[in-house]
Amino acid sequence: METSSESVTFKKQFVSVFLPTMLFETGVGAVTPVIPLTALHLHANAGIAAFIVALLGIGQVVGDIPAGHLAARFGDRTAMIWGAGISLVILFLAALTPNWWLFALAIFVLGGVNSIFTLARQAYLTEITPIERRSISLSMLGGMQRIGSLIGPFLGGFAMSMLGIWLTKGADWLPAAYGVAIFLTIISGLVVWAIPELATQQKKVAEAKAVRGTSRMILKKNARMFATLGIAIILVGAVRQTSNTALPLWSAHIGLSASVTSYVYGLSGLLDALLFYPAGRMMDRYGRLWVAVPSMLILGTSILFIPLTHGITSIAIVSLAMGFGNAIGAGMIMTISADMAPIDIRAQFLAVCRMFGDAGAAGGPLLIAVLAGIGSLGLGITLLGLCGLAASAIMGATLERYTPHANQRTRLAHGLDKRGLPLKKTEES
Repeated sequence: METSSESVTFKKQFVSVFLPTMLFETGVGAVTPVIPLTALHLHANAGIAAFIVALLGIGQVVGDIPAGHLAARFGDRTAMIWGAGISLVILFLAALTPNWWLFALAIFVLGGVNSIFTLARQAYLTEITPIERRSISLSMLGGMQRIGSLIGPFLGGFAMSMLGIWLTKGADWLPAAYGVAIFLTIISGLVVWAIPELATQQKKVAEAKAVRGTSRMILKKNARMFATLGIAIILVGAVRQTSNTALPLWSAHIGLSASVTSYVYGLSGLLDALLFYPAGRMMDRYGRLWVAVPSMLILGTSILFIPLTHGITSIAIVSLAMGFGNAIGAGMIMTISADMAPIDIRAQFLAVCRMFGDAGAAGGPLLIAVLAGIGSLGLGITLLGLCGLAASAIMGATLERYTPHANQRTRLAHGLDKRGLPLKKTEES
């Protein structure tokens, strides 16, 4: 792929992708912890409130495929602008709705719209970034999402507390969290709108309209890959999302207070937000295997130790190990998917890959919830750890088959240099 040097500068990427990503995800992070509280405030019971939380992930799974087709047909930048605009309407509805069932519908649609924004950013970044910097760019995209998720709850909590003092005489005012999300979504949409579309993007949209890449065709043509590496993508999604549930649940199970549990959970999140850059550098320099396999191996193994913890020290150590394993894998699935995606149907292919990962992310917590409900929380956590080890094994066995950037040896075997560049291009330079 040929891309102008001006289009791939870090400054260009930061303004057009990383900044709006962090702003948008910070807004989502501000409302995510408030979703169950809002549902309870609207007279939903605890079971319905938990289901409404799950609807955010379910909506994202349902929205992945349409998001890919929208991004391919209208362009990634246009899809991001529309995603931000629709999110504004949904956030207003969620903040002002008078009943829980309308709120549930809003959360479901918000998950679907989030797919549009997320998929478009990934496809856009894949398009404008040269192959030798693909991993670090997509790892930074994942890192911006994690930073936003880390900052968002604090901003939402601060806004609810401050406005609560003025409007409700001390009680938290829940709509304030949605106000934070609305403000940040407006800013992120304006940033994307202000950046002109690249010439390569305009050309890609014109070509995409002439190419029909249905999801069924993509699944059929890549059936072997999705039956092997696709399973690993599902497992990675389940392990990453469910680990966020397993750690707090086990902390409560062994009698830790809510505040201590928050501190323990924060240790994992802190590493998540700090280590995405070296992870991307490692994948670009040595190949995807050097991060993908260790990431799931460390995360899966550390999860297996959760049921063996019995106090704050032991669970804090496990939390740090989990955070390290998850952090070094930032952007790895997006990078691997981008490596395999055909240029002419890139957005649609990435959408199918995202659907696999989001399906795991939505289904994993449900499995933990069911097993915890029947008194087998430890068994559920153990199964989760084994899923991580299985994902590591599958990727180790299959990545060399599906991406030339698995490691330096596969790059050389495909006529590339160790950085992943064509040998002819290297010799000419």
